[in-house]
Amino acid sequence: MVALLPTPTSPLELPLQADRVAIVTGATRGVGLSTACQLARLGMRVIVAGNDEHRGHEVVARIQEESGPESAHFLFLDLASLSSVRSFVRNFEATALPLHLLINNAGVMLDPSGNTKDGFERHVGVNFLGHFLLTSLLLPALRASGHQGRKSRVITVCSSTHWVGQADVARLLGQSPAPCALAAYAGSKLALALFSLRLQRLLSALGDPVTANIVDPGVVDTALFAHAGWGTRAVQRFLGWLLFKTPDEGAWTSVYAAASPKLEGIGGRYLRDEAEAEVLGAARDLELQGHLWAESCRLTGAAWVAVGE
Repeated sequence: MVALLPTPTSPLELPLQADRVAIVTGATRGVGLSTACQLARLGMRVIVAGNDEHRGHEVVARIQEESGPESAHFLFLDLASLSSVRSFVRNFEATALPLHLLINNAGVMLDPSGNTKDGFERHVGVNFLGHFLLTSLLLPALRASGHQGRKSRVITVCSSTHWVGQADVARLLGQSPAPCALAAYAGSKLALALFSLRLQRLLSALGDPVTANIVDPGVVDTALFAHAGWGTRAVQRFLGWLLFKTPDEGAWTSVYAAASPKLEGIGGRYLRDEAEAEVLGAARDLELQGHLWAESCRLTGAAWVAVGE
């Protein structure tokens, strides 16, 4: 059985979320796991999306033990494979569940395992393009479940490293090699910010009952640093308790973005520590957003269908 971290008293005062359904990617570990647990405690039914089936079922069993038999379900999702993304969406649609919340949480950092199954640089493929396609395919379900006064929500987990991402589409998509893995990671996070802000503009223009926001969990003590240098890992091991947030603390902003009435109908925000924060100015560059969006559609085959089509 997966040992879930004990949850400290949350500073958040949030209403119960009964009858709402959430998908959380990367929900078998770290911030995603804590996010899924906290949403289930609020009464949401959570789809635990991850690429480790054994661990996924263990996580679901633990959440169900705490929050009830219908509180969590596992569906396999490998964001390094566009065909897996499409298969995940088909499997979710087969459940006939509504969808009120999508949290694009999963990510890799400094991962040495090479390109994705579709040939993309791994940080680009897993962190950004997989979520880009996933969101496009799930948007009809989000639209169908939202309504004015209680909109569905898309929450994309970013990072302060997006500030050092290079605002160049070829670099952001890995078509022009990054100088190092950390630069590729930072670029993938900038791409996510550009995507989320462009998505909110699209949703607003169409009058959709869906909002899109970005969250920054801060520096969190998780396995995301597994491939970092020995110095970083030493700091994490010996000083993580002092310098890093716990996974539960890192999840608070995601949970706030998911459930706070203060954010009803509000999108296009960058949130950190349960409050609005600054995003890199380049992330609001409309021309850059449009270029990245068009090229990402070409690479993934994503089709963003307008209302009524």
